[in-house]
Amino acid sequence: MSIPVQLWLMLDSRSPAGAHSHSGGMEAAVTSGYIDTVEDVRDFCRGRLHTTGRVVASFAATACRAWQQGWEPSAWSSLDAEFGARTPSAATRTASRKLGSGLYRLLRATVPDQVGALNQQWQGCAHPAPHHPLVLGAATALSGGDARIAGRLAALGICTGPASAAVRLLGLDPFAVHAMTAALADEIEQVADSAAGVVVDPEGLAALPRDSAPALELLADVHAQMEVRLFAS
Repeated sequence: MSIPVQLWLMLDSRSPAGAHSHSGGMEAAVTSGYIDTVEDVRDFCRGRLHTTGRVVASFAATACRAWQQGWEPSAWSSLDAEFGARTPSAATRTASRKLGSGLYRLLRATVPDQVGALNQQWQGCAHPAPHHPLVLGAATALSGGDARIAGRLAALGICTGPASAAVRLLGLDPFAVHAMTAALADEIEQVADSAAGVVVDPEGLAALPRDSAPALELLADVHAQMEVRLFAS
């Protein structure tokens, strides 16, 4: 599977898209006393992968196909709303749009010739930008990738974001955490490929996965109320 350099540049952790400032729920889990060891981080990431990760991967893959197929703005608006409906926590929805906004800004800088098309397609989506999986899917398509790549990138981020945050929050051995993430590679691919295999048209968006993780949603709202925090989410 070939991934274009343009896509690597946009999704690199050093890119100015803001993903490094989000912990994917890890900070709230650590503060609440649920996470202490590398094994705890593994269980957290695995649980996130098989629930919200499947949803995020399916929406990223669908958004990639939507861009390639030229879906109408109304279909993008519906896709955006469907993802929001699968995200009960207001804090998580806000974080998703912030992440989407950061990647959207990066798209405007790296593919300026597509700005008009992006604005046209997303005119009906809520501001400041569509939810992150939608922007990720479009970015994958604009960079020459396909739906399978979009799904895998989304699923990978579901694990690497919290894992990276855990290193900063707990002072864990980064090599041990990286090894743990690498050990999840097969599961990440399986979840992503399964999610990307759910192919829908604009009239069938309700058929997209709707797995949920209530504890993560509750932790997100707890995190939003914390007076002192290192991460935005």
